[in-house]
Amino acid sequence: MVGIVIVSHSQKVAEGAMELALQMAADARIAAAGGLPDGGIGTDFQKILEAVERVASEDGVVILFDMGSALMTTEMVLESLEGINAAIADGPIVEGAIAAAVSASIGLGQQAVLEAVRQAGTEPKLLS
Repeated sequence: MVGIVIVSHSQKVAEGAMELALQMAADARIAAAGGLPDGGIGTDFQKILEAVERVASEDGVVILFDMGSALMTTEMVLESLEGINAAIADGPIVEGAIAAAVSASIGLGQQAVLEAVRQAGTEPKLLS
């Protein structure tokens, strides 16, 4: 099963997105990597690396991020990985986490999970 990592500047945001995703797909492999080690706002290389390693599988890992330095730190983590197929998803963190979890839990591959996250960002929230 594809692993999912949620990277946010806030530990609470990352954990909240993970909690929602697990409500929809309880067997999904998800890790939250939010905030700094001291509980402050920011992103931490080691937290992200450990989260990726925790959910890694032969099916790969999909990483969602909230903004700015979360992307930069995640890219540094990807550059340091050996033997783990991880990719950064371009989509909303909450809706994307849910779409990723459901897609991974039904056995879709890494590319399909990445596409599900991307599509989650194109769905309108209001119906006309």
